[in-house]
Amino acid sequence: MSKRQIIFDTETTGLDPHGGDRITEIGCVEVIDLIPTGKDLRILINPERDIPPEVTEVTGHTWEMLKDEPKFAEVADAFLDFVQDSELVAHNAGFDRGFINMELKRCGKAEIDPERFIDTAAMARKKFPGAPASLDALCKRFDVSLESRTKHGALIDSYLLAEVYLELNGGREQALSFSTDASLAGEVVYTPRQPRPRSLDSRLSESERAAHDAFVSEMDAPLWRKLGLLPEGSKTLN
Repeated sequence: MSKRQIIFDTETTGLDPHGGDRITEIGCVEVIDLIPTGKDLRILINPERDIPPEVTEVTGHTWEMLKDEPKFAEVADAFLDFVQDSELVAHNAGFDRGFINMELKRCGKAEIDPERFIDTAAMARKKFPGAPASLDALCKRFDVSLESRTKHGALIDSYLLAEVYLELNGGREQALSFSTDASLAGEVVYTPRQPRPRSLDSRLSESERAAHDAFVSEMDAPLWRKLGLLPEGSKTLN
């Protein structure tokens, strides 16, 4: 059975979800069996507070830009409808989980179970001990282009992370495994087919058959006769 996951990222006004900082943007990318489906979601959010200049330097978001956008409570259902019950994959997932659950709690909705979150930073540290595990560093390691990233944008970063997540799970060859049964891993399974009730009639004309027989008769010990595929004296493969 195919596995649906959501790669996501948030942009915020700061680092502390319990100290007054709020979400300014959410980006989500749907992947099925590790491959992006083309379905995504980007939501800009009015944080209901100012945005520090140092945050604007990173995200490009300003209060003037976001003041007319919907508040989180107005877009919470759209986010939850997109996510459904899928696993949520994020880089430094604890950070994004803290903000998402803070915002859900503020508007009276149930928080998302921490068990549903997958942290790609933790995956990278385990896979490459001692190596840098930032999203930028992993994009460079896996030769993922950063040309589209002039500022930190939640949707852009989610698409970059989708490529990194695929590589952390073994790359495209792993994603293209056609087996849904672990016991069949590495095997090619052919669907049995019933034999034809009768052989198909030959479509060769008599002149074509004669031309073929003449050509074969001029050959010196054809390969199929050396391999015993046709008895000596047989001229055609029909």
